[in-house]
Amino acid sequence: MAIKIYTKTGDAGKTSLIGGTKVPKSNIRIDSYGTVDELNSFIGMVRDQIGDSNSKDVLKEIQDRLFTIGSSLACDPEKEPLMKIPDLKEEDVSFLEREIDKMNETLPPMKNFILPGGHLAVSTAHVARCICRRAERICVAMHENEEFVDLLVLKYLNRLSDYLFVLARFIGHLLNAEEIAWKPRINKPM
Repeated sequence: MAIKIYTKTGDAGKTSLIGGTKVPKSNIRIDSYGTVDELNSFIGMVRDQIGDSNSKDVLKEIQDRLFTIGSSLACDPEKEPLMKIPDLKEEDVSFLEREIDKMNETLPPMKNFILPGGHLAVSTAHVARCICRRAERICVAMHENEEFVDLLVLKYLNRLSDYLFVLARFIGHLLNAEEIAWKPRINKPM
């Protein structure tokens, strides 16, 4: 018999952290790992839209790291030391930096701000970048409110948003999609 996906335990607006602690579904910790999950789904969408095998492999590795981050955020911080939760490592941040540098070697220098667009895969990478920034802001808010969040998570999400920006440009470059420069409207006095 298949395991049922629904438990009915959250029908009253509560959920459990890893470790069993019950919290409201509106808790900032739930928001944090829910946003990381949303980010992971959009990164999967980016993977589905690109043909570059190296980028696909990197994105799969990132998705794995996002599950690591999600499990850390979903864990009751007081019970985490007693549990076997996967760890994020400084090397994970260095990996993103190396990938950013490799892509930047092939890209023309930026001379303007860039509007998201030009190809569906480019736009989707930009959506993922925006969700990543939101996840980072939520985790920063947790830290500022003295809710435990590993500082390496903040660093990783910050670097990941940089990676996703460069990836959007790189995808556009590979697809020969036009990079759309932002041309601000300047009101001239009459």
